[in-house]
Amino acid sequence: MKRPTIADIAREAGVSKGAVSYALNDRPGVSEATRARILAIADRLGFRASAAARALAGAPAKVVGLALQRPASTLGVEPFFMELVSGVEAELSTRSYALMLRMVPDDEAASEIDVYRQWWIEGRVDGVLLCDVRADDPRVPAVEEIGMPAVIVGPPAAGGGLASVWSDDAVSVAEALDHLAGLGHRRVARVAGIADLAHTAARTRAFAEACARLPVTSADTVWTDYTGEAGARATRDLLRRGRRPTAIVYDNDIMAIAGLATAQEMGCSVPADLSIVAWDDSPVCGLVHPPLTALTRDISAYGAHAARLLLAVIGGERVGSRLDEPARLVARGSTAPPPRS
Repeated sequence: MKRPTIADIAREAGVSKGAVSYALNDRPGVSEATRARILAIADRLGFRASAAARALAGAPAKVVGLALQRPASTLGVEPFFMELVSGVEAELSTRSYALMLRMVPDDEAASEIDVYRQWWIEGRVDGVLLCDVRADDPRVPAVEEIGMPAVIVGPPAAGGGLASVWSDDAVSVAEALDHLAGLGHRRVARVAGIADLAHTAARTRAFAEACARLPVTSADTVWTDYTGEAGARATRDLLRRGRRPTAIVYDNDIMAIAGLATAQEMGCSVPADLSIVAWDDSPVCGLVHPPLTALTRDISAYGAHAARLLLAVIGGERVGSRLDEPARLVARGSTAPPPRS
C-alpha cells in the first residue's frame, strides 16, 4: 500500500500543501474549521509525518527520550523501571507523545550524553528524563548546554537548574527502622545500591540519622549494584559474622528476594531468626514465603508525574520540582521480634 503524503491530503481537502503543513504542525495560517477538516482527512488516510520531515519543518517530534545506563537484559527483571516506564507512557499517550527508550550499557556518562546530543541535533526528541542521577552528574550541565528540556527523576539537590520529581526517602527509611526497633531489633543492616547515586546517598544519610536516635547498637551498610546476585552475596557475608544482624533492609525488591532465599539456604529462618524489609514493593514480594514487609509506593504514578512535568517544560512553562508521596511501610510476614539472645 502506498504511504499517504501531504499532497494526497491537500488534493482531498481542496487546499494547498502549505495549508496542510500548517494544520499538521499546529501553526497559524489556516482557520480552525479547515485545520479540523485536514486533520480528520490525515487521520482517515493514516498519514504519519516522519521525524526528519517534522524536524526540518521546525515541528515538535512529539517524542520524549529516556536513556538508561544498564544492560538491556536487566530491564525485564527490574520491576521499578518497568512500572516507571509504564507510568511515563500512559501519561505521554494522553498528549499523543511517544517514548524513545535507549539502553546504554557503557557505565560512562559520556556515552549517554552523546545519545542526548544526537537525539537533539536530529530532532528525534523534544526532551528527556534523567534517571540514576549522581552528585555532580555531568549529564545535568550537558543537557543544559545542549538546550534540551529535561527533568530529573530523583532528588533535586543533584539536578542543578533542572526541575525534578522526587520523594523524601528519609521519611521511608525512618518508618522502616521505627518498625524494626519497635519489634526489638538492635542489630540492623542495610544492603544498599550504588553508593554515589543521589537517592542512595539520601537513604544512607537517613539510615545513619535514624539509627542514631533509636536504641540500635549495630548498623552496617553493604554496597551493591542492585542485582539479585549482589544481594545474595551481601546477605551471605552479613549472616556469616559473629554478631550477625537480626534485621536487614534492602534497597530494592530483587535483592530482598535473593536475600530471603540465601538466608533460608543457610538455615536462617525468616522471620524467627532474621527480619527482612524490601524497598519498592512489587507483586513478587507478596508471593514469596514468607511475604515480604516492604516500602510501597505507586511507581506508575511517579512515572506519570515525571512525564507531566517534562511536557510542561517542553511547553515553555516555568515549573519547579515536584515532591511526590513517600514510600510507606506495609508489614507482612517477613518481620517479627528478634530471637532471644
